[in-house]
Amino acid sequence: MIIKSATFICSNTKVSALPVANKPEYAFIGRSNVGKSSLINMLVNQHGLAKTSQRPGKTQLINHFLINDEWYIVDLPGYGYAKVSKNSRESWEKFIRNYITKRESLQCVFVLIDSRLEPQKIDIEFCCWMGEIQIPFVLAFTKADKQSAVKTDKNVAAFKKELSGWFEEIPPCFVTSAEKYAGKEEILKFIEQTNKDFAMPILTPQED
Repeated sequence: MIIKSATFICSNTKVSALPVANKPEYAFIGRSNVGKSSLINMLVNQHGLAKTSQRPGKTQLINHFLINDEWYIVDLPGYGYAKVSKNSRESWEKFIRNYITKRESLQCVFVLIDSRLEPQKIDIEFCCWMGEIQIPFVLAFTKADKQSAVKTDKNVAAFKKELSGWFEEIPPCFVTSAEKYAGKEEILKFIEQTNKDFAMPILTPQED
């Protein structure tokens, strides 16, 4: 897939205010500071499309980006960042849950995992929740350029092993590097293939 255009559309916290669900959507989520914005920018060839920050927890809204006028990348707030107020965290978690469970055009969630770390409980729990509510998801291991391939492979294998205790089949995995453009072609090919199976949903009024 060739990315010809990538345009910011809107930011909000209300499912009812999202763009009409008439195009396939791919949500990106992970622990705060996992490299989500950098990965999105790499995929669409725009350095500043998704805002990166050294301050974890910066993304606090649902951000929609229209790609090639055909499908959306959706940048969701990171989970598991403790240095925000409890009320703010609960509010974010509620609208993340609402988006993931109610968005008719959501095709797949990309769960981002820091490849430098051994399996983290919060990531495993999030993947298990996705399984429980039967939302398709894939794993994107980030920052692979920050260490040796051997170390990356070891951590990816360990994460898969942890998931195997909960899933009969491990979701597709992509090893990525925003700096080295690793994983870009594989992810875009996956999205291109998934787009071919998109069926226009029967839309119903959404509550926030």
